[in-house]
Amino acid sequence: MKYLLSILTFCSVLFLGISSSFANYQAGSLTAKQQAIIPIASYTATGDLNNLKTAVNEGLDNGLTINETKEIMVHLYAYCGFPRALNGLATVDEVLSERQSKNIHDTMGNDATPLPANTDILALGTRVQTQLAGAPVNIASSSGIDYMLKAHLFGDLFARDILTYLEREIATISALASMNGTESQLLSHLNIGINAGLSKTQLQDIINTLDAKVNTQLAQHAQENLNNYLASSK
Repeated sequence: MKYLLSILTFCSVLFLGISSSFANYQAGSLTAKQQAIIPIASYTATGDLNNLKTAVNEGLDNGLTINETKEIMVHLYAYCGFPRALNGLATVDEVLSERQSKNIHDTMGNDATPLPANTDILALGTRVQTQLAGAPVNIASSSGIDYMLKAHLFGDLFARDILTYLEREIATISALASMNGTESQLLSHLNIGINAGLSKTQLQDIINTLDAKVNTQLAQHAQENLNNYLASSK
């Protein structure tokens, strides 16, 4: 009888997952650690430091190391600027100090592996950008920004192996979904997220988590962008 009830419960959950745009924890969804990146990135991007403190605490409790948590801020400076990233890092340090005062000892985690001294960072970044975008990308309007995107963002930042490409895209998508006027960049990064290894179900799970952990209105707008992306990619 218990087995039958378990099967019926599972089927009910599966049906709700199919019928609702904001269904949580479908098969192939993000892990608790990966989900923890989402509110951290969102609150960093919007500068909501009070809620960021809560998100950082939850992230550390769900397996993010200190260095992984700080690397989210390092990565996001390229998308939401130094002020937001620096405020985010200060918030992480504040949370760590409070946790240490409560005798909570978090794992530091790995540092970034140094690149060989002769690394051609522009060539490396160009390869990574092409791989993730699915085709060569050139910003014709500015050779300066094109160089920075290739050499610095997809070169220097993506070469820092504290976070995986997939984790970086979770952070990027979450941040872009939380800011105003970044719809075209969000659509691009939904595609990059797929190329980084995210499934469509996992993209949906990012939206679900924004709804559950951040803001429903924000999530609804992000859902519209995801729906547009999925429709255009069929």
